[in-house]
Amino acid sequence: MPKEYDLVIIGAGTGGYTAAVKAAKEGLKTAVVEKDREGGTCLHQGCIPSKTLLKSAEMYREMQESAQYGISTSDVTLEFDKVQSRKDSVVEQLHRGVKSLMNKDSIDIYRGTGRILGPSIFSPRAGTISVEMNDEQENAMLLPKHVMIATGSRPRQLPGLEADGTTILTSDHALQLHKLPASIIIVGGGVIGVEFASMMSDFGVEVTVMENTSRLLPNEDQDVAKEMEKTLKNRGVHIYTDSHVLEKKHSDADSVTLHAEQNGRQFELTAEKTLLCIGRRANIEDIGIENTDIETENGVVVTDGTGRTKETHIYAVGDVRGGMLAHTASKEGINAVDHMLMRTPEPLDPARVPRCTYSRPETASIGWTQEQAENKYDSVNVSRVPFQALGRAVVHGHTDGFVKFVVNGDNDDLLGVHMIGSGVTELISEASLAMLVDAANTELTETIHPHPSLSEIFGEAALAVENKAIHF
Repeated sequence: MPKEYDLVIIGAGTGGYTAAVKAAKEGLKTAVVEKDREGGTCLHQGCIPSKTLLKSAEMYREMQESAQYGISTSDVTLEFDKVQSRKDSVVEQLHRGVKSLMNKDSIDIYRGTGRILGPSIFSPRAGTISVEMNDEQENAMLLPKHVMIATGSRPRQLPGLEADGTTILTSDHALQLHKLPASIIIVGGGVIGVEFASMMSDFGVEVTVMENTSRLLPNEDQDVAKEMEKTLKNRGVHIYTDSHVLEKKHSDADSVTLHAEQNGRQFELTAEKTLLCIGRRANIEDIGIENTDIETENGVVVTDGTGRTKETHIYAVGDVRGGMLAHTASKEGINAVDHMLMRTPEPLDPARVPRCTYSRPETASIGWTQEQAENKYDSVNVSRVPFQALGRAVVHGHTDGFVKFVVNGDNDDLLGVHMIGSGVTELISEASLAMLVDAANTELTETIHPHPSLSEIFGEAALAVENKAIHF
């Protein structure tokens, strides 16, 4: 007979395990079906391993440039095998932490592949979960009151340039490299592509980036994108915007040659490796969606603002909804559990979700870009304050970049904050809080920031909207 639960979650990634812990703490009998390891893409193939490698790349670069701080070094050596070992250690430590959280709250874990069944002898409605166990145990049958789909995503492939794991890589492959290539072509200049370009460049790899839109980071504010392109070019990264791959010209164990086009001009690029960074694809196949009334569109599950699908007892969170951000998945999982408990969580507003790129320099943003705001509002005011105006930035030796405010000219409401520079992925939380409480630009001018600190730039940017900045 099926084992009964209040909630069964398919997938133990960031959205899934967060929702499971939340549900268990609320008294719901909860089970999670996971065919691999707890933590999902973010912990094992995404956020954590990539940021660990980025930190090592940053340290390597800073040691090479330490003379500007009065510290002489010589024979700085990169031992990439130890870099990878540290990354694996960080991932394993955090993996143990996630497992501990789930064990502490008595969440049942089923190791295998979960599939949603249609109406059957077990239930008159779709939602019974059949689990094909990883080991030789017979299939488990779970009968939940609620189901949550949190099966995550995988790297997209490019037809005609499919990854082989040797010379043509996805981000999954790139995170497991045993040695660094001498050169790499990165296809895709979004967040993942820019992070890998920054990392590889700091590690001393010759980097070429191809992006099919008119700029890197196409979802970010134009000023931020321009600054990122300028900075990477100054570091020796070759960038081709408005370009795309026509075909793979040649590939062997040592190199790959791509036939490409940019604004009608055809050319060839050759490198030791090619890395595909063209987005991610939701994992919605082979989980039984066809046995339900759940709707999909453009490769993702259709839900309402609470994460509820057309099958009102079945929810979907995270990448399968198209969000593709770990912190979005966590919040969606929490909101979905609250909705199951008959509460009324506020639907997640995409304009209040911060976006970060952990490159050098970092970018962080929230809300509307200047272009979006000008298309939406009658009056828009903009300020832009460089980090070189801050004493703390000068002390750190990281004066590149700026903070940009986009403000409603009619009522001073903050519409967007866009940053590029060292440490901005931490600074963005103040902007996120300001957006949550609908802060007016003038209210931010009253906030007292410690001196010297990078956070002082918020006060300056708020004042600069009205041409009243003190230090700029």
